[in-house]
Amino acid sequence: MRTPLLAELPPKKDGWIEIDTSAQILRWWQGQTPGFECAISTGRAGVGQQDGSGQTPHGWHYVRAAIGHEQPVNAVFRGRRFTGEIFSSDLADAHPTRDWILTRILWLCGLERGFNRAGSVDSQRRYIYVHGTPPDQPMGKPASHGCVRMRNEDLLYIFERAVPGTPVWLHGSRP
Repeated sequence: MRTPLLAELPPKKDGWIEIDTSAQILRWWQGQTPGFECAISTGRAGVGQQDGSGQTPHGWHYVRAAIGHEQPVNAVFRGRRFTGEIFSSDLADAHPTRDWILTRILWLCGLERGFNRAGSVDSQRRYIYVHGTPPDQPMGKPASHGCVRMRNEDLLYIFERAVPGTPVWLHGSRP
């Protein structure tokens, strides 16, 4: 895994992810060329760095870990581990309050000390992920507990490209 340096961001040739919390959009870039784009859902509580806030952090991050490569679509994760469950409407009915983390996880780590890394603003210690979500969850509007939720098919596309070390830029603002 290669951790990018802030001076190299955004990368001139390599792939990277842009997450616009204002527009609720994720974009895959190859160097300076935009590519894939999809709707996402970020923190219902808005944007912010503080631990326990339920907000989505901003700033430069990188993919610390890519989890779930060999698991099936709709695999259920808790504590970054596959539970053995596959999401279904019956499972959702049995656990109506569960915050579903499905299919794959891209675990983010902040790159900006004091802003999204270390202390009470550390994105990695806050367990900020890009992850799959049930099909009935809204995209294009904030609804998560701070993570970045995606449709499973969109997540699979990004997961194949965003290897550990891939830079991720979260930005935007909401009133």
